[in-house]
Amino acid sequence: MRTCCRLGLLAALLVLTGCQSARYYAQALRGHGEILHRQQPIEELLRQPATPDRLKAQLQLVLSLREFAAQELKLPVNGHYLRYADLGRSNVVWNVTATPEFSMTPKDWWYPVVGRLAYRGYFVESEARKKAAELARQGFDVDVGGVRAYSTLGWFRDPVLNTFIYDPETELAELLFHELAHQRLFVAGDTDFNEAFAESVAEAGTRRWLQARHGAAAVTEYEAYLRRKADFTQLITGAHARLTALFDAAGTSQKSASASAAGSAEELASLRARKLAILEQLKRDYETLRTTWGGRTDYARWFRRPLNNAHLNDVHAYYGLVPAFHRRLASHHGDLEAFFRDVEALTKLSNEERHRRLQF
Repeated sequence: MRTCCRLGLLAALLVLTGCQSARYYAQALRGHGEILHRQQPIEELLRQPATPDRLKAQLQLVLSLREFAAQELKLPVNGHYLRYADLGRSNVVWNVTATPEFSMTPKDWWYPVVGRLAYRGYFVESEARKKAAELARQGFDVDVGGVRAYSTLGWFRDPVLNTFIYDPETELAELLFHELAHQRLFVAGDTDFNEAFAESVAEAGTRRWLQARHGAAAVTEYEAYLRRKADFTQLITGAHARLTALFDAAGTSQKSASASAAGSAEELASLRARKLAILEQLKRDYETLRTTWGGRTDYARWFRRPLNNAHLNDVHAYYGLVPAFHRRLASHHGDLEAFFRDVEALTKLSNEERHRRLQF
């Protein structure tokens, strides 16, 4: 799934956080240092004859998207996306997420400034895999996802990376508008709110970009894609709700990752069987959904990864609140400044109250 692999990671900020281990600190420092070392000004690259024409075209597109974001979407572009870095790999970092086997409450980690976040980022894939294996041994369902872009919330000037520069125009617009939305608003310790807000802004912004640059036909095609994404999200959130109800009924939702916390061996076996049945039904439901899309395979890659609580949580966290943000924007008749002021007022509330108010 393209968007979930983005995850909006604040990885560069980890350089400043006093990481829990010297090894984690070192990989964060090296990773961000590599990005800084490889950056080149886009204007210089555009002037250089050696720069490939395809790259020049994409960099020009980025500059146009920046201007549109600032002028039409009221997003603070500042000095972001004016430099380019080729890291020589397909992902900038890899995120590790973890959820207990019999709960849908994800494990989180605390970071200064940004608060508690439900993921741990690594610039080296093997380090992410090691962390995932460690968490799995502790009884967690784990997921490792590649991240192609992130926002540093103004701590650094975010560059354009080779990991996303060759995305199709619509995907590139969504990605940049999403990351720039984090510059406009971010609530420490509320991943679900932050990512859904950024995604709703990205979708609204991309729709306006396509209308301005390519007209109604491009918007119609994009709307069809958004309907498929909404269908997929509804499918996942439905399975997420069924798993939550199962674990609540078993009394395991707030217990530790250790399987022994759930009960006897017979109870564990029964719970695992019912959990597996929900996940298997999810696969069948996806195949049925695909037939309504004319056989399209938009999310086939997502389903090729192991289905578990952590993998479902990745989708639920990033898209569960998106419809509520869409309704909020619609209530302001598409006025983004009014929408931003409205959403900013919610940031003064607790996470629970903020989510409750957003739904109404």
